[in-house]
Amino acid sequence: MSKSRSKVTYHHGDLRQALVEASLEIIAETRDASSVSLREVARRVGVSPAAPYRHFADKDVLLAAVAEEGFQQLLLALRVEAHVTDEPLARLQANGVAYVKFAIAHPAHYRVMFNSFRVEKENYPSLNTVAREAFAEMVHAITAGQSIGVIQPSDPRQLAWISWSLVHGLALLLIDRQLPIVDEQEISSLVTLATHSLIYGLQKIAK
Repeated sequence: MSKSRSKVTYHHGDLRQALVEASLEIIAETRDASSVSLREVARRVGVSPAAPYRHFADKDVLLAAVAEEGFQQLLLALRVEAHVTDEPLARLQANGVAYVKFAIAHPAHYRVMFNSFRVEKENYPSLNTVAREAFAEMVHAITAGQSIGVIQPSDPRQLAWISWSLVHGLALLLIDRQLPIVDEQEISSLVTLATHSLIYGLQKIAK
């Protein structure tokens, strides 16, 4: 994401979105949401230091907007995959693959959503709502599997936490380049294998 993209967005009249995009630009460069400042965001967009305060009271509010945008995009990706199949286990695996692919495609968003930024979500109701909806996609797939007897009758939220932990950990390793993998096909194969192993484990527990 370039500086010119932020400025072009602003010149079309959407200062708020330009500030969000400038924040993502900074995070992509530094891999750290704490490096974002309203002053630097304003400089990159080409407005006065006071201009961001028209939309964001402070940096936390700005980062919450970045996180909310990320969760909205993640939720869309999960729901697209959910409509590919009605089979619960296949749906759960598809959700896992979509989750990791989202993180790889949007690492700056992902760092704010889950890693670099800590926010009291109850102070941001719309962020809290969309985050819950994204997590609920995994819960729905698990409860659907339980209803037909292919997943163990345990607390579906706990099983969803286990599922989330696996794909979240893999996503972080990949975007932080902690795994010696750069080839897209190899990454896709690894993600498919990991999520398949998770599904297999859930099936074995149910037997």
